[in-house]
Amino acid sequence: MNTEFSQLLAPIHGFLHCPTPDEWLAEARRPARLATLLVDHANCEMKAAMSAHRLVRRYCLPKDKRKLLPNLDFYKSLDALPDKGEVLGKQALTEDNRRVFDELAKNDLLVKMVRLIQEELHHFEQVLEIMQARGIPYGTLSASRYASGLLAYVRTHEPAAIVDRLIIGAYIEARSCERFARLAPWLDDELARFYVSLLRSEARHYQDYLALARDYAGESIDERVAFFGEKEAELIRSPDPLFRFHSGVPAAA
Repeated sequence: MNTEFSQLLAPIHGFLHCPTPDEWLAEARRPARLATLLVDHANCEMKAAMSAHRLVRRYCLPKDKRKLLPNLDFYKSLDALPDKGEVLGKQALTEDNRRVFDELAKNDLLVKMVRLIQEELHHFEQVLEIMQARGIPYGTLSASRYASGLLAYVRTHEPAAIVDRLIIGAYIEARSCERFARLAPWLDDELARFYVSLLRSEARHYQDYLALARDYAGESIDERVAFFGEKEAELIRSPDPLFRFHSGVPAAA
């Protein structure tokens, strides 16, 4: 792995409270696990896009304007990643409603989340293409305990709730990035190149989530970051009955 990606990974390794256990990596390398790995990876990309979309709906628009927000198909139709939030559906809105999006364009959460949604949807489609080429069907797969295990600790009042959700988003993105890097050397050339190609965007996603959490908090979030770091590490290091992209130590190990 080249110097650029080593530099991208250094802060991620410092952010996470533990590396991926060798037992998980050994299981993930097994050819028999490839289909599960890719299906769950695709699911994770779609869930990341949906999670970012929900954040935009909940925190960027008042309740009476939320119906104006485009669905996920809109983001797929864009030809290029936007530099500003104003691309978000303005062309389909009335003049009165354009003012809503003028305000949204000033919102840093919106700008970052629109870009993240587009990238996650693009990654989702890339994984599906790889699966199709390999004859791996995209089917249903039960979710791991990982995200729900972190979301269980989200506080119920604002702005604490969004701060916690953004911190969790940072850990999910950082863990994804770390696992892409750990897996790449053990995969075939096509998958290795693909996973390495994801490192740059995933590293930025984790930083964006963390920066937004600090902005919303208006005070130090170090204690909450450390708290969720410990909870995330517990999930990663403890026995897990399911094998998934973000699962813990395989129970059999």
